[in-house]
Amino acid sequence: MEKIASNYNDLMAVNRRHFFKSAMAGIGSAALSSLLGEGRAAFTLAHYAPKAKRVIYLFQSGGPAQQDLFDYKPLLNKLNGEQLPPEVRGGQRLTGMSANQSSFPLAGSQFKFAQYGESGTWLSELLPHHREIVDDICVIKSMYTEAINHDPAITFFQTGSQIAGRPSMGAWLSYGLGSLNENLPSFIVLNSAGQGGQPLYSRLWGAGFLDSKYQGVQFRSGKDPVLYLSNPDGICQSGRRALLDKVNDLNRLQFERELDPEIESRIAQYEMAYRMQTSVPEVTDMSDEPGHVLELYGDDARKPGTFAANCLQARRLAERGVRFIQLYHQGWDQHGNLPNGIRNQCQETDQASAGLIKDLKQRGMLDDTLVIWGGEFGRTSYSQGAISKTSYGRDHHPRCFSMWMAGGGVKPGISYGATDDYGYNIVDASGVPISPTKHHYESGAVHVHDLQATILHLLGVNHEHLTHQYQGRRFRLTDVHGKVVKDILA
Repeated sequence: MEKIASNYNDLMAVNRRHFFKSAMAGIGSAALSSLLGEGRAAFTLAHYAPKAKRVIYLFQSGGPAQQDLFDYKPLLNKLNGEQLPPEVRGGQRLTGMSANQSSFPLAGSQFKFAQYGESGTWLSELLPHHREIVDDICVIKSMYTEAINHDPAITFFQTGSQIAGRPSMGAWLSYGLGSLNENLPSFIVLNSAGQGGQPLYSRLWGAGFLDSKYQGVQFRSGKDPVLYLSNPDGICQSGRRALLDKVNDLNRLQFERELDPEIESRIAQYEMAYRMQTSVPEVTDMSDEPGHVLELYGDDARKPGTFAANCLQARRLAERGVRFIQLYHQGWDQHGNLPNGIRNQCQETDQASAGLIKDLKQRGMLDDTLVIWGGEFGRTSYSQGAISKTSYGRDHHPRCFSMWMAGGGVKPGISYGATDDYGYNIVDASGVPISPTKHHYESGAVHVHDLQATILHLLGVNHEHLTHQYQGRRFRLTDVHGKVVKDILA
């Protein structure tokens, strides 16, 4: 299957404009017919039966503090204010924000923890609605990354590389698996409106070196969810159709001369935009949602652009066959005054995140919808800056952090992986710290590429075979690393 995908890709990338012109034109027409007729990829790179059909990724931008949410560390409270032992830190590099601190006082969480559900999962009091879904989610406590600052860390999670320019995960899936709905994009992005914090860039949902038709389409709150989709004043639908037909005729003539695949993409995107003029208003009009469903997501679900409204929107998009739905919620970057900041963040996200799981479950969609919750790294167990009885801050910590997954073939009601008593290093089953510079696939540590490999596996794709040749090299989302975390598979 890899060879088939490779041959198709190589053929479509040919830029010798008149070499085997008739053969290329025939293949190009077939691919174009597929794009215009069914809204699917010209090939489908499924390697085995998928557990998940679609993904909803709730990305918490900024780095949520695992010690205050999911990773209960009573020792930190006991030693609050005492110095982090040098042997625990182990010479880890620090950011420029805390590298020059003269001391590293341990900061215990100010929030109470308890165990919930049949699984006995530990949760902070900040997440009261998560208590109702703990037996549906898998909490991974042993995530780690190589990036220590926001931009490369977010880029790493979304594209598999810390360096900008690679295709995003949603673009890879659109490229490999195609669309499930000819009237909506296969990859849609929803950003919470009005949130401060680290900036988000369109390249995080871009197609990189893949064809532009695979990039994510951002939906906004308000009258026009997709920019420039509506007809201008004075233009009727029949007039737009006639204009589009003429433009497509010209584009087809250009394709016959130049055999440039991007011309096909341009035609397909024009046609998709035309169909979206009907499909987008329908999917974004939530007036048909009953009151009991809105209550699942919370009061904010009635306010367009909020995280809660976007979670509900994500479920509506998933119902209609959108393959990859990416939500971004900023504001988790709490270097100081963390208790107040994280409390506000949880008030904005806790109920909606849990409501999404409940809603999918009651509709019978959770089994084939993979939901992911997490940020780009964790936070330090020591305080950045001054620590007091009511306040502390936490710097970036790539060595260990927590996130969760649910549905789509993931084992429910478990906690996977472990950290040391300080919440500073990942440990194996015997409690021995794991080096963050190596991939320890059998020890419980989960690298970013391991997570990406597991996501692709659940969608029926072998991460080593979903490749694209560019500038003389075959690229993939997981680069040259990554292994499926089999222990979390149902």
